[in-house]
Amino acid sequence: MTEKPVIAKKGPYVESVAAGKTYFWCACGKSKTQPFCDGSHESTSFKPVKWVADETRKRAFCGCKATQDQPFCDGAHKDL
Repeated sequence: MTEKPVIAKKGPYVESVAAGKTYFWCACGKSKTQPFCDGSHESTSFKPVKWVADETRKRAFCGCKATQDQPFCDGAHKDL
């Protein structure tokens, strides 16, 4: 059986990001600092997704953890 992530939110987290800054998106859904990793994945088989912002702007990060475009929302939450 494949481990499934916790659905943190059935929708995106819209966050401001800074150009050149590295972010770690929570893939397990257990982080208390959604959508970003706080190390809660340590008891799971999940690993955070590293992403470096190419520009300063707002981005929609996946909250349901079902996206095929990690770390970004692709609307997968609409099918949950």
